[in-house]
Amino acid sequence: YLWNNFHPYLQYNFVAKIKMLLDPMGGIVITNDGNCILREVDVSHPTAKSMIELSRAQDEEVGDGTTSVIILAGEMLINAEPFVRTNVHPTVIVRGYNYALQEALSICEKLALTVDVRDKDRMKDLVQSCIGTKFSSRWNDIMIDMALKAVLTVARETPTPGALPGGGIDVYSQKMEVDIKRYAKVEKIPGGEISDCAVLSGVMFNKDVTHSKMRRRIENPRILLLDTPLEYKKGESQTNVEITDEEDWNTLLKMEEEYVENMCMEIIAFKPDIVITEKGVSDLAQHYFAKANITAFRRLRKTDNNRVARATGATIVSRTDEIRESDIGTGCGLFEMRKIGEEYFAYFEECKNPKACTILLRGGSKDVLNEIERNLSDAMQVVRNVVFDPRLLPGGGATEMAVSVGLKKAGLKLEGVQQGPFLAVGEAMEVIPRTLAQNCGVSVIRTVTELRAKHAAAYEEAEKEGGEGAFPKCNWGIDGTTGKLVDMEQFGIWEPFSVKIQTIKTAVESACMILRIDDIVSGSKKKM
Repeated sequence: YLWNNFHPYLQYNFVAKIKMLLDPMGGIVITNDGNCILREVDVSHPTAKSMIELSRAQDEEVGDGTTSVIILAGEMLINAEPFVRTNVHPTVIVRGYNYALQEALSICEKLALTVDVRDKDRMKDLVQSCIGTKFSSRWNDIMIDMALKAVLTVARETPTPGALPGGGIDVYSQKMEVDIKRYAKVEKIPGGEISDCAVLSGVMFNKDVTHSKMRRRIENPRILLLDTPLEYKKGESQTNVEITDEEDWNTLLKMEEEYVENMCMEIIAFKPDIVITEKGVSDLAQHYFAKANITAFRRLRKTDNNRVARATGATIVSRTDEIRESDIGTGCGLFEMRKIGEEYFAYFEECKNPKACTILLRGGSKDVLNEIERNLSDAMQVVRNVVFDPRLLPGGGATEMAVSVGLKKAGLKLEGVQQGPFLAVGEAMEVIPRTLAQNCGVSVIRTVTELRAKHAAAYEEAEKEGGEGAFPKCNWGIDGTTGKLVDMEQFGIWEPFSVKIQTIKTAVESACMILRIDDIVSGSKKKM
């Protein structure tokens, strides 16, 4: 039932077919991202809902392999059906599946190839295999460069406490931090064409200067970031002031002006070229800034302010009387206001060592931009995974077939009831190469049989040379365009180790959980 429900949506399309989904509000989503499709599909079956969660978890954890995980989990359940029909207890099936999972993970470990993150060609091949099937595949070169540049810009080493032999935590080991969500902002602007997309070596935001007389282009600006209002403080609640003398009213106004003037003078003393605040800037403060030849921006989002701080080396200050010279950002090479369409954008470019960036996306319509953003997000997640764990596995169904053949070999040594479920996992792994062959329009049975024979022959050869238990590194898989068998190492299609491992773990564990379910009980409301 589940598989019949999902299969029409989740063809593993290497010819990049795209689904158009209508949501209940009348909006449309155009995508071939597995997670995005399942998020929009209305499913009533409770088990099907739990499978949709798999895709969401996969997307959050590693960002890619959202379609594979559903297809693999569905195949695991199909292969478990004969055992359930012959009254094999679910616990026995689950035990066999778990043994197979451990064996599959160890095969992946042996097959993995360690890569240098700075090796551009290998990284490009990696991202290519992720977005080659997507809508943006025509502009692959641009997309790949953007994903690599964005992630390597945002990546930074953070010291993490490493335990000492004596139990202390004084030694710090370096660990990479890649926060794409916060520091790689995607700015989607309809118009232009996809080839105009770029990753800025700095940041931009959709704001205009507060005063028309302020400078709109500054080279090597000194930037001050604030999260305090540059206007007179208003009372939290309603405030009543009784004035008996006419002069007192003027005194009150003067005190307000002096308060604002004092704040402005404290800022001007540090000679910044640009002042950006998250709160308001009063007309009087604008006047003082314009006189001092300072460009000011107001009501900037907290997230944007954090990005500007990371890119320019500035520190966000909460009180004007606490500003120090070290808080001023001098890392930006060029500030410029530019008009795109009807909107003004502030660009902070040519930053010396930006640890934040803005990704500028241009495209014909909003739907195109949304799909490109999803594709780019997948590509960036893939690069991020490799920065964290620099190991790769061959793509094009090569890893799955190697695991499948490896499990069959290992399964022959098992005895008892668990052998059946153990071998069933090996058979289920073949669904990925099978679907790839299906999407190319070639003979599925012939192609998959040839691929299986290649891997089996590699095993036999390795055992002849290295004796019992030797492991062959066979990287043969299916070319997703022509359907021919190719060596993935020469063809250059690689996938992150963490994505493949997560896919296999999630699929097996969810199949185990669903197999343990023996009944669905619907909770009914109490009648009054």
